[in-house]
Amino acid sequence: MQRTRIAQALVVTVALASLAACSQGSSGHKDEALGSKAPVAPAQRKAVPGLPGMPPVLDPRDVYAADRPNRLSPAVRDFPSRVYVPNTNSNTVSVIDPKTYQVVETIPVGVQPQHVVPSWDMRTLWVNNDRGNTLTPIDPRTGKAGKPVDVHDPYNLYFTPNGKYAIVMASLDRQLVFRDAHTMERVKSVPVSCYGVNHADFSADGRYFIVSCEFSGDLLKVDTEKMKVIGQQKLPFHGSMPQDVKISPDGKRFYIADMMADGVWILDGDTFAKPSFLPTGKGAHGLYISRDSREMYISNRGEGTISVFDFAENRLTKKWRLPNGGSPDMGGVSADGKVLWLSGRYNAEVYAIDTRTGEQLARIKVGSGPHGLAVYPQPGRYSLGHTGIFR
Repeated sequence: MQRTRIAQALVVTVALASLAACSQGSSGHKDEALGSKAPVAPAQRKAVPGLPGMPPVLDPRDVYAADRPNRLSPAVRDFPSRVYVPNTNSNTVSVIDPKTYQVVETIPVGVQPQHVVPSWDMRTLWVNNDRGNTLTPIDPRTGKAGKPVDVHDPYNLYFTPNGKYAIVMASLDRQLVFRDAHTMERVKSVPVSCYGVNHADFSADGRYFIVSCEFSGDLLKVDTEKMKVIGQQKLPFHGSMPQDVKISPDGKRFYIADMMADGVWILDGDTFAKPSFLPTGKGAHGLYISRDSREMYISNRGEGTISVFDFAENRLTKKWRLPNGGSPDMGGVSADGKVLWLSGRYNAEVYAIDTRTGEQLARIKVGSGPHGLAVYPQPGRYSLGHTGIFR
């Protein structure tokens, strides 16, 4: 009953905000997304000194300015286009050719692979074998797996914006483990008092990052350079299970999907004050930014839908429903921005979705328990980790 009252109050708050946004003007489109239109210039934001060694942000108004359609780095330009799908229950990675929508290879990896993560220099894909306590490197040029590296409890993996450290989200160990970004040698282990650290994203200047703790419903704020937790708060929803984290293009807000609250928390990372809430759909899970920085795709795993959030209008503009249902989870956007790829966590399948219309283009059978798939290569200068956060 308490959860119902809270949810109803949150819905009313968001509805009022949406009406205010509508009164200021609407694009008027009903079905078509904005993925192919010119990017919007967010409000002016003064440039601030970044983390030492971090490549300067291309545009202080848009942290995703380097991610425009097909703007591939020379480091990845010759890599074949593939979709790498870690099958958590099958201990394999399915490799899909996005042109034919066919599985072209199945790679055996370690126990319980959770995510496929591009390295900071974008030259290696790391398969996070969580229960196997290893990382399996895949060469995206050849598609071949290399010798596994021993790393304990690698549920997820990120990289500091200066490329110095890898950060292992050791979920069951209750640690953030900073490792050398190339050798994966342990540098510092940071114990946390929350449970289930899993996803993160960095501030525009790279000086801190926000972490979600799935099993205790907490958020952490971590100083990147000091490798120290500097803030912690519990989300104001009983039973909260925060998942994916993404920063807004203008760098002013963080969005945190919550699969039990059925929506997205909106957080001011600088102040780290109590966040507001946006209902999206049952089992909100993954967050993905369009190639023009206009929209964010939100996968609602519990109801087989994808909500589309417009940053300029500050509201949800549409919802796409997968035909015959499904369990859209984690994934990424194609290099040209035209296709959203998502794993079907409980259906042993992968979905390809047209970002202009929301139409399902393909439904591809893979192994059991597909999770954090990586679309590769993607535009950008360097990777911050997860299934592909590029700057």
